[in-house]
Amino acid sequence: MRIRASLAALPGALVVASTLVFPGAAQAHERPMDGDDTTITKVVVNGGKDIVLGTSAKKSFTGTVAAADPDGVSGGWVALWHGTSFDDQGRDGVLLPAEPGSGSCSATSAQTSTCTVHFTVDPKAAMTKNAFAGTWHAYAIAYGLPSGSTSDGYAGAVHIKRNTTLTANASPEPVVHGRTITVKGTLTRANWETHAYGSLSNVPVKLQYRKSGTSTYTTLKTVTSSSRGTVTATTTAKSDGYYRFSYAGTTTTNAVTSASDFVDVH
Repeated sequence: MRIRASLAALPGALVVASTLVFPGAAQAHERPMDGDDTTITKVVVNGGKDIVLGTSAKKSFTGTVAAADPDGVSGGWVALWHGTSFDDQGRDGVLLPAEPGSGSCSATSAQTSTCTVHFTVDPKAAMTKNAFAGTWHAYAIAYGLPSGSTSDGYAGAVHIKRNTTLTANASPEPVVHGRTITVKGTLTRANWETHAYGSLSNVPVKLQYRKSGTSTYTTLKTVTSSSRGTVTATTTAKSDGYYRFSYAGTTTTNAVTSASDFVDVH
């Protein structure tokens, strides 16, 4: 008999891995069940883009599983898990889609289909540790016709990142040609344990400039944020233009660029 997912739909909630058994997940990597020839060909989460979460706003995205079977595909499902290994007890959390058993499937041929599930993640409910930032793996299962299925605990991956904010204010305004312009800002990052934004310290931040009448920013210098997340950089006033800060981000923290501040040079 076909194995179907019996998990309750808990969109936006984090499920502790020790309480959860994935449907058909006796092994980590892809394996046919019931002697079936079903295969998983591709899994994509959030269109292949990073998932960025702040402290309160919910984030909705999709997970898709493309599968093939000589007799056709009847269903597919995706969940996300975090931890060091699917096979041991290292999983410390799981994000489930709204669909508890199978997603909505669209046939691409008589033998292939792409199935889609929908996630809505509430950071207040799901992101309870800053350590959750980083790589989340996709567990996928596909169901073939007339029976049988296959599953893969490492079918895909996505980065879930902590959101950042960055400001920039250049002064004096206006300024005399050749004088010093000081640009100040503050870099903060979502703290999932306090559900508030806190200072992002000791990271490189670029000061960038765009001359009035042009469309391209150039990097003037790189400075380091302070222990309080403040950023300060100086430059020489040459022409009217726009100044901004830019932080490149990491695998756990979102990249961010501040709004630009115009300075009139006399």
